Amino acid sequence: MAKSLRIFTDLTLQPEIVARLREGVAPNPLVMAEEPIRSVLGASDCSLEGVHIAFGQPGVRQVLESSTLRWVHVASAGYTRYDTPEFWAAARKRGLLFTNSSSVYARPCAEQLFSYMLAQARQLPRSLDTRCANGSPEWLALRRDCSLLHGQSVLMLGFGAIARALVRMLEPFEMRITALRRQPKGDEPVAIIDEAGLPAALTGADHVINILPSSPVTDGFMTEERFAQMKPGAVFYNMGRGTTVDQVALDRALRSGHLAAAWLDVTDPEPLPDEHPLRHLPNCFITPHVGGGHHGEYDSLVNHFLANYRRFVNGEPLLDRVL
Repeated sequence: MAKSLRIFTDLTLQPEIVARLREGVAPNPLVMAEEPIRSVLGASDCSLEGVHIAFGQPGVRQVLESSTLRWVHVASAGYTRYDTPEFWAAARKRGLLFTNSSSVYARPCAEQLFSYMLAQARQLPRSLDTRCANGSPEWLALRRDCSLLHGQSVLMLGFGAIARALVRMLEPFEMRITALRRQPKGDEPVAIIDEAGLPAALTGADHVINILPSSPVTDGFMTEERFAQMKPGAVFYNMGRGTTVDQVALDRALRSGHLAAAWLDVTDPEPLPDEHPLRHLPNCFITPHVGGGHHGEYDSLVNHFLANYRRFVNGEPLLDRVL
């Protein structure tokens, strides 16, 4: 098998990384896209005919039209564009393997969430924007409003690789953690609930962390009703997808003071327009979908792909397998 494979990538890679990728798949040829994508979240429209393995973000139509493709490895944790009944049915029919890069992005996304939680608890945005004298009423109020994560409660919406990494980071804080998961595996280190238990969990959580992917089932998941069910003064975080949140309802919950704050790395659309109401709220903090970013990101992606490639040619189970 290893001597008859053509490997394609549509990623924009530095020459030294391309050289390592070529060496890693040798003696099989590496085919580079003529017009590579500029972002790991993009999508290419390059033909995959004659290609056996696609690494990057190949187009859905191109994947389905290829008669030679055996395995798709996407260079992201999310795979929304492929997540349709039609795609999975066609992929299963032809025996196509599909993997993602969750292992690459779990820790950086978890650290981003952890940084949000610490910044909120310690009132960092407000402190950095304040010049007040020691002992003044403003200074005393700021100190009083700082809180400790220790012992607080967390509700995670979704429990995949990011959630698992975040749970490990939060262990020293002895927080009470619950997670919503539709299909529990039985190995979760936290209490798992289903949607029937969600209202009570929302009511009791100091922090609600959304890590849900975009899908027909999850889009619009955080509704006005669910924001209203959240504990007064709670904080909402979104590291999943912007489409899973009713942003109008979120805006209302923040403006009314029902929620203390929101920290968003994803929005709908991206970037959120300057005139969008959420941009003008002092208690809404938005970063431009950089949660998974880290120094050496493309090195990590190629290392992960090559580890899976070796498993593929040796007939071993693949890492981060979706299908």
